[in-house]
Amino acid sequence: MEELKEKIQLVPSQPGCYLMKNKHDTIIYVGKAKILRNRVRSYFRGTHDKKTQRLVSEITDFEYIVTSSDLEALILEQNLIKKYEPRYNVLLKDDKTYPFLKITKEEHPRLITTRKVKKDGAKYFGPYPNAQAANETKKLLDRLYPLRKCRTLPDRVCLYYHIGQCLAPCEFPVTQEKNKELVSEITKFLNGGHEDVKKNITNKMLLASEEMNYERAKELRDQVKHIEAVMEKQKMTITDQLNRDVFGYYVDKGWMCVQVFFVRQGKLIERDVSLFPTYQEPEEDFYTFLGQFYLEDQHKKPSEIFIPDGADPEIVSPFLNVRTIQPKRGQKKELVHLAIKNAKLALQQKFDLIERDEKKTVLAIERLGQAMNIDTPYRIEAFDNSNIQGADPVSAMVSFIDGKPDKNNYRKYKVKTVQGPDDYESMREVVRRRYLRLLKEELPLPDLIVIDGGKGLISAALGILEDELNVSIPVCGLVKDDKHKTSQLMIGDPPEVISLSRTSQEFYLLQRIQDEVHRFAISFHRNVRKKSMFTSILDEVEGIGEKRKRMLLKEFGSLKRLKEASVEEIQRLGIPQSVAETLKRMMSDEGNK
Repeated sequence: MEELKEKIQLVPSQPGCYLMKNKHDTIIYVGKAKILRNRVRSYFRGTHDKKTQRLVSEITDFEYIVTSSDLEALILEQNLIKKYEPRYNVLLKDDKTYPFLKITKEEHPRLITTRKVKKDGAKYFGPYPNAQAANETKKLLDRLYPLRKCRTLPDRVCLYYHIGQCLAPCEFPVTQEKNKELVSEITKFLNGGHEDVKKNITNKMLLASEEMNYERAKELRDQVKHIEAVMEKQKMTITDQLNRDVFGYYVDKGWMCVQVFFVRQGKLIERDVSLFPTYQEPEEDFYTFLGQFYLEDQHKKPSEIFIPDGADPEIVSPFLNVRTIQPKRGQKKELVHLAIKNAKLALQQKFDLIERDEKKTVLAIERLGQAMNIDTPYRIEAFDNSNIQGADPVSAMVSFIDGKPDKNNYRKYKVKTVQGPDDYESMREVVRRRYLRLLKEELPLPDLIVIDGGKGLISAALGILEDELNVSIPVCGLVKDDKHKTSQLMIGDPPEVISLSRTSQEFYLLQRIQDEVHRFAISFHRNVRKKSMFTSILDEVEGIGEKRKRMLLKEFGSLKRLKEASVEEIQRLGIPQSVAETLKRMMSDEGNK
């Protein structure tokens, strides 16, 4: 820490980016600042909330890059985040993708929904943050404009032709002029011309009624109703028919919520909500969010965007290359205020839910530690063995932090040194492998180890930890009853039974941990066993070595699929006919046993 403080004194008071590193020299956070020295120094001074404390606790070094302006720093920050994907920056990323409506560029075009925008010459409309709205709009357009529906043209007309939603180019000639006319009408509709379409259909309906063609008039009336039903769900906000995104944000307790209102053709069609922890000044985190929001066309840029007070349009506009406005009065200002108000409400709701959830989990962890007479076990790791009569023995470990699964730290182990069904030796092996590695890599040890089993397995784990590795970690065992449900908790060697209420949150926490590690172990063992059964039969067939075994395993993957395969299908992998026939015969004999 002293070395870092000395290094901070050398940081210039200029704009730029800083890169925080952990003890493995991995970049864990990238930020920008108008004054680099002040910003970097702030991390190591004063008090911080828990999330920032966690970030700071991992920082062992940092780098910085000076830029000539704040805008350059903002652009550089985006490039660095994209390149290194630091894990403390990942929370700012908005990984949601929304559907678009697409008119394909084909001889006979189709109208489809898609979540990927490609440079394929097609027409794209959207995005639609509400997938249901996109599907309803497509259904409406399918009723109005009979473009082809099938991905590949069938041999005969299908149901869509009979209900009037396809011109059936598979059987009847459809001119390019007709296709262009339909595409033009759909394009006009999706670009805000639905009122003209509705008026045109209404006129046709009245004409059909005057001609006493009441069935046709009813069909046209239903089409008008469908248009009204879809478009009624969109709230009119501004009458200039422009596409724009309206941003508002709110910051509280070290978290930021950004609300985005999507306004298309003057209509507010949907909103997007993103919440993430902040590590910089609010406006700088907001700039970072904006850059990632439009990164790689994840969200299509509109004609203009509205931003709230506090953000600088002169920075955002050239950064995003989109017209940026900070409304000062009237309806546009009210729309930004509405986005901010919604951001504040969403953040408050998050805190209420977190507080309610944390009260349960944190209290459960604290009470569990008190019941066991140990420090609060914020980090818990649990082990379970799995084998069938000693065959293919495996073990699995799950990790829980603050009472929640930490799936990035789940581990699977194939037992290497144990022959036959020996749970104690299997436990000794995997405990040795797990914590020897943590010690070598100087990674944090758990506060509590949970073993799925009784005093023998507890003793086996403690023997490795204390006698071989010279570490002191509490080890407890979970014993199940005749119905295979958690019934008893014991700790230490000799084991002491800990009494917990069956209805307590700490008992539920232990149950979740035991169920999760058992599920993980069984799932792993099942996969290992499938491969083992598959390869054991292949080992008996002369002419099938390791290379051919791998090919068969990759192609068929299971005994069932291999049994169903014909000799010709096996031969296609380059296996001689005589070997393939021998394999099929042995598979058949195996199935008749």
